[in-house]
Amino acid sequence: MATVELGKGNFKDTVSKEGIVLIDWWASWCAPCRAFAPVFEQASEKHPDITFGKIDTDQEAELSGAFAIRSIPTLMVFRDGIMLFERAGALPAVALEDIVRQVRELDMNEVRKQVVEREVRQQPSGSPQT
Repeated sequence: MATVELGKGNFKDTVSKEGIVLIDWWASWCAPCRAFAPVFEQASEKHPDITFGKIDTDQEAELSGAFAIRSIPTLMVFRDGIMLFERAGALPAVALEDIVRQVRELDMNEVRKQVVEREVRQQPSGSPQT
């Protein structure tokens, strides 16, 4: 599968679905973004079961602001609607492959359990739990 363009209109539906979604936040004027683009594209061809999305930070300034993107390229990884990873900077192919491997190996039931536990710990004292 080739990369897909993401924006405000399709972002939520894309990242909230089941499966793995990798997102490359980039801009055309960014040299490291241009260097990372072929690595990201090759990975998308190697892993057709994963969604590889690209977000142009200049075209999607509101979305970039909502996610506090301050440095590009930034890679985000979601699985089953949960953001698992975020890192700024271009990655070599071997590092991107390692991230894909690690995300595939995750026990998502355990991840969901940890998310719920973290949310419970962050509730203010005296707040009703739902």
